[in-house]
Amino acid sequence: MSEVILSTETIRKLLGAGNGDSALLYLCRTAKLSDVATGFSEARLECAASLLRQLGLDDSQDPRFQQSAQRPEYTEQDIQRQMEAPGSSFKRFVGEVQRCLGRGLNGEELKILLAVQDYLGLPVEVLNVLIHYCVERNRSRGAGRMPSMRSIENEAYRWADLQINTLEKAAAYIQHEASRKNRVGELCRLLGITGRRLTPAEDRYLQAWVDMGFTDDAISLAYEKTCENTGGLTWKYMNRILESWNQQGLYTADQANALDRKPAARKGGYQRHGDAPSPGMVDAARQMLEED
Repeated sequence: MSEVILSTETIRKLLGAGNGDSALLYLCRTAKLSDVATGFSEARLECAASLLRQLGLDDSQDPRFQQSAQRPEYTEQDIQRQMEAPGSSFKRFVGEVQRCLGRGLNGEELKILLAVQDYLGLPVEVLNVLIHYCVERNRSRGAGRMPSMRSIENEAYRWADLQINTLEKAAAYIQHEASRKNRVGELCRLLGITGRRLTPAEDRYLQAWVDMGFTDDAISLAYEKTCENTGGLTWKYMNRILESWNQQGLYTADQANALDRKPAARKGGYQRHGDAPSPGMVDAARQMLEED
């Protein structure tokens, strides 16, 4: 039987995310098993895959990418031929990248760009949009520097996987990502997070909750339950509540409250002080205790 080996860095990322679904999906893909082996619903699977992408763990295992394993190796002679070809689109592409980054590119970076253009087959005009998107995304995060060529390469493989191969599709994708970013900002305000940047772990939690599709009142309810039971915003605890609701298809406060009232239906239709806690609360508390 073949072994599945995970690096320490990968394990730390998975533990830091605090999401069992994404860890299980990662293990399945590392073992070259089908995603179906997780037994997840389509919505649950997409949430787990989305978090893996945010962690930077999706492109290394998903067979749709295989960027370093399958793409051909390019040489300095290949670069020179492409740059000297009449009407070279690659030369124009390199020029635009250097202009956006404000610096020249070394040999290894040129090989990455050639792989992005030649191997992925994305049109140059789409790649130019991608470069600008990566630069603006980096600035919006307050990174203080230009994106690395590896991060640009990863984004290019993501676009290829999503079949973003026209200017129209690129515009739609950028608009969608901007909408997700705005939604994260809305959730920050709901949780009282203002005047500071999110930590990477906080951002991953919020991105996952956005992908799950909860309404404002559901987020507020989960936050209220978290504060009542832990004394403040405990991210792992709140995430367990929302994951439980997501698995049960509960995306509004009314739906979640209806579930909470079910165990007490024979006692007058409301939950009293001595009643048993709801299934979602029990699951959240149990998993949090196990992790601690």
